[in-house]
Amino acid sequence: MNNDVIYECVVSTVNEQGQPNVAPLGVRYRPEGRVVLMPFKPSTTLNNILATGHAALNIVTDTRVFAGCITGRKTWPMLPMVQAPGLRLACAQRHLELQLEEVSDDAQRPVLRFTTLRDETHAPFKGYNRAQAAVVEGAVLVSRLHMLPADKVDSEMAYLQIAISKTASVAEHEAWGWLLDAIAAHRSKQGQVAPHRA
Repeated sequence: MNNDVIYECVVSTVNEQGQPNVAPLGVRYRPEGRVVLMPFKPSTTLNNILATGHAALNIVTDTRVFAGCITGRKTWPMLPMVQAPGLRLACAQRHLELQLEEVSDDAQRPVLRFTTLRDETHAPFKGYNRAQAAVVEGAVLVSRLHMLPADKVDSEMAYLQIAISKTASVAEHEAWGWLLDAIAAHRSKQGQVAPHRA
């Protein structure tokens, strides 16, 4: 089986007035510095890219950014890009400055193809610990609360909680708490019971 490998990163964009937006997004890497993104319609990320033609791809280990963006915490320290207009995350271990080359429209997920103008490493990437990976997976679940059955969310969050309990730092505990709060708020609106906190 030859799956198209998707890497979880954080994309930062700006609108025509220079206001930033930060969002987790899957990325597909292609040869010769090409990158493919497929943001959903409608989204601020898509609107900003179509308006400006640029984006920053941020590789981060502070998974609070993933959890924060999913739970409404989208204001993060930013720095200007060097070769493209826009902003990148200050906490990024690495960032790529992207220029839009081609758009293949789609009713749900347009395919955006970019060329890399700059690829810069700011700090060594030591890898994710299990809790960081759990936060990223938990953030994906929270982003799909409107699509997934409650029992599936509960069972997967309970499994991910094991990694949080065993390997989380203060940062991952904070991010995990944001995700649990988001599930509780969603359940409250739906008149459902929130998952148990360990």
